[in-house]
Amino acid sequence: MKWIISALVVFGVSCSLCADDWPRWLGKNGDSIWRESGIVESIPDDGLVIKWKTPIAGGYAGPAVVGDHVYVTDYVRKSGDSANDPSVRNELQGSERVLCLDAKTGEEIWKHEYDCPYKISYPAGPRATPTVDGDRVYTLGAHGHLYCLERSSGEIVWKRHLEADFDAEAPIWGFCAHPLVDGDKLICVVEKDAVAVAFDKMTGRVIWKSLTASEPGYCPPSIIDAGGKRQLLIWDADKLNGLDPETGNSYWSVPLKAGYGMSIAQPRRVGDFLFASAIQNVSALLKLDSTKPNAEVEWRSTPKTSVHVANSTPFIDNGTIYGADCQTGQFLAVDLATGDRLWETFQLTTQGTRRASHGTAFVVKHQDRFFLFTETGDLVLTKLTREKFEELGRFHVLEPTGECFGRAVVWSHPAFAQKCIFARNDKEIVCVSLAKD
Repeated sequence: MKWIISALVVFGVSCSLCADDWPRWLGKNGDSIWRESGIVESIPDDGLVIKWKTPIAGGYAGPAVVGDHVYVTDYVRKSGDSANDPSVRNELQGSERVLCLDAKTGEEIWKHEYDCPYKISYPAGPRATPTVDGDRVYTLGAHGHLYCLERSSGEIVWKRHLEADFDAEAPIWGFCAHPLVDGDKLICVVEKDAVAVAFDKMTGRVIWKSLTASEPGYCPPSIIDAGGKRQLLIWDADKLNGLDPETGNSYWSVPLKAGYGMSIAQPRRVGDFLFASAIQNVSALLKLDSTKPNAEVEWRSTPKTSVHVANSTPFIDNGTIYGADCQTGQFLAVDLATGDRLWETFQLTTQGTRRASHGTAFVVKHQDRFFLFTETGDLVLTKLTREKFEELGRFHVLEPTGECFGRAVVWSHPAFAQKCIFARNDKEIVCVSLAKD
């Protein structure tokens, strides 16, 4: 018996020190929490160790990391003008790629490439982070090329083209909603007459279609357990919906119309509440019914309350919402119960006092600290409380190669795995060690 107990103790200790994976958008559990141990508690003055850099092409899609493999997508432009204009669809010729790299060295293991003319705004490349599930990886391109690939070889298992298969035009900013694996289903946001579509993840067969809207929106599907039911959250351009994930049938729907159809940020659930936020001073706190699948509005924001995010998803911790405000670029702390702003700072995003429309910072919690990756390409380690923003160090990971309203930006969510951060811009993907020792 003693040796069994000892073995269990050793096994528990060794597993607590195991490297973690980042197999999908917002990490393993889709909650922006990094649970790996042995991570730095501050960033030293002499910086962090860059383990490798590998050239890649354009894209907003963040990487996924599982075991010794990194999965990332990009766009190789061959012709056309890629100047950014929110009202113009740029026409480009080029190809989208799915790259599998060695997590230890950055060397290419395999590549899947296909021709893909672009006709979208902000056409740097794919938007959706790869989703790794078992021995398969699912990728979604900016024009709706949906692939299921063998994870080890890159061979095609099945494929769909959302534009062709559903007679749909790509949204002006492309297909952006990261695919969600739920049981035997792969759930995607598709088009206005079939906003949510569930595919058989093994074959690509359509299982169900659900919802109509003026536009499909850009928000990734997510799952919560509330009111005694598993609920699929789909936020289209007009409303936030709770669906039965097995059938697509609607449980509830609350009007929540994002500006320009830009429902992007994944709603955040904490306890009996659900918070959703978007551009043009749109945000709301919903109260989830504890006895049945339903939701009602607790409060809606005003221009001077709450935080209104665009490209990055806010984080809720100890009754406080943290996020980068789209209107000003400030990083804010907001009281969850009331929507009142507690503090705001430009220190994180612009390192000064100037406004930056669509200011972006990606928030990931690790133990009692937060790693924030800014649009300037900086990794900032912080402590966030209701009282203040406290910076514990900053390291410039890579250069911002994108453009927004005349300033340089990087709008790609990094992955945190294997005691490292994996981040990309439109020229390279880098791996930086965050190991404590």
